[in-house]
Amino acid sequence: MNGLPLQGKRVLVTQSDEFMGPVLCRVLSGQGAQVIADTCPLANPALPAEVVSQAGHVDVLVANLAVPAPTTPVTEVSEDEWRYVFDHLVHPLPRLFRAVLPQMIARNSGKILVMGSAAALRGMKRCSSYAAARGAQLAYVQAVGVEVAPHKVQVNAIAQNFVDNPTYFPAEVQANPAFQERLKREVPLGRLVDAEEDAAFAAYLCSDAANCFVGQVFPICGGWVGR
Repeated sequence: MNGLPLQGKRVLVTQSDEFMGPVLCRVLSGQGAQVIADTCPLANPALPAEVVSQAGHVDVLVANLAVPAPTTPVTEVSEDEWRYVFDHLVHPLPRLFRAVLPQMIARNSGKILVMGSAAALRGMKRCSSYAAARGAQLAYVQAVGVEVAPHKVQVNAIAQNFVDNPTYFPAEVQANPAFQERLKREVPLGRLVDAEEDAAFAAYLCSDAANCFVGQVFPICGGWVGR
């Protein structure tokens, strides 16, 4: 029996130098995966298919997509902001899926995990464009998940917030006393979820032990969504 749950699996991680990318690559590799770490932002419509083509055989796709979250009042959200957020967070998903799903369906085996946001699960002020884009991600995962499940391909998402990562909670934010007070006030856990904790759960969802999950969204947010 294999001692490592991802031994022999080829895992493609997008935007691997941002958001959860670095810790995901480290944890997935530690569990035996052969990680293909791609750093390209995928707003260019041609890039997702190119990235998948260059990766070749892909057992698991981890769609790790991120942009800094705008904090624009809803009446001031411009067409450019809306388009920019959707171009980076939403539109790459169907392009990635169209590129990678045919090989997974042909093999009757594969997994796709989208690293999403709990901003889609609980209202936040001045977050309309970002929350809408993250919500579109989750709805897409749910729909595609049930469609491809008969082919033994599992598509799921992690909806996270208050997880330690350099894109949304850099060191200067964490050092701010006002942010520490916010953590105590809004997050039942009372602290950020550690990046390794989040990545370990992501690795589990990428493993054969998680074959029973279909089109599901898993909040990882220290209880923030339940408040």
